[in-house]
Amino acid sequence: MPDLAERCVDAINELTGRHPGHRAAHARGILCAGTFTPAPDASALTAAPHLQGEPVRVTVRFSNGSGDPTRPDNDRREGRGMATKFYLADGSTTDIVALSLPCFFVRTPEDFIDFALARKPDPGTGNPDMEKVGAFLGEHPETGAALQYILPALIPPRSYATCVYNSIHSFRLTPGDGDGRWVRYRWVPEAGVENLPEEEIEGASAEYLQEDIRERLDDGVRFRLVARVAAEGDAVDDPTVPWPDGEREELELGELELTGLDTTRETGDDVLVFDPTRVTSGIEPSDDPILHIRSYAYSVSV
Repeated sequence: MPDLAERCVDAINELTGRHPGHRAAHARGILCAGTFTPAPDASALTAAPHLQGEPVRVTVRFSNGSGDPTRPDNDRREGRGMATKFYLADGSTTDIVALSLPCFFVRTPEDFIDFALARKPDPGTGNPDMEKVGAFLGEHPETGAALQYILPALIPPRSYATCVYNSIHSFRLTPGDGDGRWVRYRWVPEAGVENLPEEEIEGASAEYLQEDIRERLDDGVRFRLVARVAAEGDAVDDPTVPWPDGEREELELGELELTGLDTTRETGDDVLVFDPTRVTSGIEPSDDPILHIRSYAYSVSV
């Protein structure tokens, strides 16, 4: 698995170059500090310590998907990220890593590598070889289907605070006295969902998302954490298949409020790492191979 993770990171670097001191993916980001307060009924769903009623300190990183930290915020080719680290009473941490995309575009690490290399820009034109991209899509119909959901989600948002962020992967919440329920996490913004109007995208500042979130922190930035529950027949280990809005039960897990910046470990040799498999008691990860490769890839990506 570590060798495969390094190949994944190498494939990303082939696309966007190497940028020492930055993460290979989601290189451009901003760290924020705040508090998560569990919903009153969350403890009935899981024994996870950060969902037992007491407020928990958090660090949240908003980011752009590209591995190039110089790519501007109004770029139309990437999703956004929201990674959350919960600091538990015993000194340990647990993370939720979420994207503004409704699903992922490949099922396996090997497919991730092949799709990244298929999209590598031609040195002469600066554009991908569409024959290679088409050949990959022909062999992977699940990627073509996923892109129908993903591409509309690439419109630049009004703010990091106006995106819904999805965990993409599935986790089982267990209360300790039963089998538990498979869910996918969703961060739902209190400010509502809003993208930039088409006429504003080209003229937006290259750093407008970071400028905006700094201003919003003065009044607090708030999200609800929701668990979208798997329906019968849902594949919990396939991130290319979304669980559509309005078609699944949703359970309230708590509220997040961000009130300031936390800039100490954004870049350099000791960046703050968020790991979607860093779970705690009361939460179990699925066998999704993309989920598990991310743990290894993040550890070698800087």
